[in-house]
Amino acid sequence: MQRLFTSLLLVCLAFACQPQKEDAETQSENAAAEGFNVDYSDPAAIELADSVMKAQGGRKAWDETRFISWNFFGRRNLVWDKEQARVRIESLPDSTIYLLDMKTGTGRVRIKGIELTEADTLNTMLKRAERIWINDSYWLVMPFKLKDSGVTLKYLGEDTLVTGGFCNVLQLTFENVGTTPENKYKVFVDRKDNLVKQWAYFEKASQDTASAIWPFDNYKRYGKILLSADRSDGRGPKDVRVDQSLPETLFTEF
Repeated sequence: MQRLFTSLLLVCLAFACQPQKEDAETQSENAAAEGFNVDYSDPAAIELADSVMKAQGGRKAWDETRFISWNFFGRRNLVWDKEQARVRIESLPDSTIYLLDMKTGTGRVRIKGIELTEADTLNTMLKRAERIWINDSYWLVMPFKLKDSGVTLKYLGEDTLVTGGFCNVLQLTFENVGTTPENKYKVFVDRKDNLVKQWAYFEKASQDTASAIWPFDNYKRYGKILLSADRSDGRGPKDVRVDQSLPETLFTEF
């Protein structure tokens, strides 16, 4: 009897430890960026962020994704080289093309067929290109950036979407990162599939009422990852593509 009791106890302990082991493995597979505020982020929020990464294809698939192209609100076409941190931006209303190396801050800009050569003007426009990329890429790949540098995550419990359906809610605040660190977001994660289905934008972190609420839906597989585009409100990213190879001249020539 004692031997049987001991065996059952060991089996129970093994099952009890399994979820913790899986959680640890998931977090190790989705390591936080340097500067992520782990000390002030809720463990439940971190676990939820990891589940989002896994649902969208996983960290390995995200890291191996090379080129992402999309149109933003019909105004800009972007091609992002994730591996080399380069971006090509074609701004349609003002006929401007930006070629930016984000690692060095260098690049080229052409406006209405004329390339900028004056150093101060070029530098100003390249900084504008970086701001454009930060904004436009966040609209597309925000769920992959929940554990980025400067981010603090809080778990806010459960809530419902504007369209109905229960979600777990993450709050994102920022410190010393990006161009608008005073912003705040609430991200609504579907309880069934762990995909982000809605996000709420707060211009100031001190706000209680959202400045805007948008759907984050219509997921499709692009390469090895899931992305939300052509959303139900008609806003945000369209014409999304993922490629593993593109001509080098896209990032060097107009």
